[in-house]
Amino acid sequence: MSSPCSVHVRRPRGLSRTARRRRFAGLSALTVVALLAAACGGNTGESDQRSSDVPLVYGVFATPLEEPWDGAIHRALKAADADGNIVYKYTDNNDSSDKMTRTLRDLIANEEPDIIFGDAFAAEDAVREVAAETEGTTFVFGSGEKPAGPNLSTFDNWMQDPAYLAGMLSGGMTKSDVIGVVAALPIPEVNRIVNAYIDGVKETNPQATVKVTFINSFFDPTTAKQAALAQVSQGADILFAERAGVIEAAVEKDLPVIGMMVDQKEEAPQNVVTSLVWDMRPTINHVVEQFNADSLGSTDLAEFSFMKNGGSSLAPINTDVPGGVPVELLQQIDEKKAAVLDGSFVTPVNEDPPPGSTTVGE
Repeated sequence: MSSPCSVHVRRPRGLSRTARRRRFAGLSALTVVALLAAACGGNTGESDQRSSDVPLVYGVFATPLEEPWDGAIHRALKAADADGNIVYKYTDNNDSSDKMTRTLRDLIANEEPDIIFGDAFAAEDAVREVAAETEGTTFVFGSGEKPAGPNLSTFDNWMQDPAYLAGMLSGGMTKSDVIGVVAALPIPEVNRIVNAYIDGVKETNPQATVKVTFINSFFDPTTAKQAALAQVSQGADILFAERAGVIEAAVEKDLPVIGMMVDQKEEAPQNVVTSLVWDMRPTINHVVEQFNADSLGSTDLAEFSFMKNGGSSLAPINTDVPGGVPVELLQQIDEKKAAVLDGSFVTPVNEDPPPGSTTVGE
């Protein structure tokens, strides 16, 4: 998390970037240094200084950062901060609409962030209400809905391409012809990933059965692990960990498992065969570039998560997992990946609940 004394000259509300430069041009160098020293308790060291052209960005997350979805956004924002493109701060565990509303309003009143990134899936109305009343702040939120007003852009993890490839891998690896998927909720943004995975399974193994369990939560590792173990008891010999908790079940039963959001091989080097990787940097880079040019507005940022645009990928395949990975299967996946990247194959997008899926949890 960035130091609270990172120097950031905030954009005055209602002023363009050009107007802001003109406004500060009249300040002498000594005046600016004095103001910054006062703001930082006298510390004017270079390590704390950032250009006035760098936006202050806050991450406002509903879940703990251990949850992979928000964790992927957080890591990408930290990287942008390390590159000097933004000043980044964050808050997590805003797990209700009321808490999300309070946090957003407090930050806007006290910190005046230029851009706020976050996830609105559990608090759509709250985020949209605050955005509508705060047009001087740019909101960029993960959402299943459309952009709104002059300042609310939306994104999502459109990861159907790596999901399809992971499904091909799983279908070619299973010995029992039973595969388990544990996912969050049967909502469009989750369904399209699970359905793409199932389509990939069917390409390499048409007779395979894919058992899908939703845990009715974005973050409940205990329930996710229990659901995965139940699938193993029903014959599943490879698992897709769309939610946290499933990898623990795979380790316990010494089975191969597909990770999610980031390359999770480090969590279980003997079991994680690959992961669907979401890279938010293309989205963040576009947002910052457009913000700096005063031309972001409200934008649907979905395309920046597509594999062809560098927003998602399949992590390197680990062939040292139980059962190994056939060389012919690796070749099939490489060919399909090339087809995705050159546009000759377009992964189907199906946002309906997978047939036969079940839901557990509260």
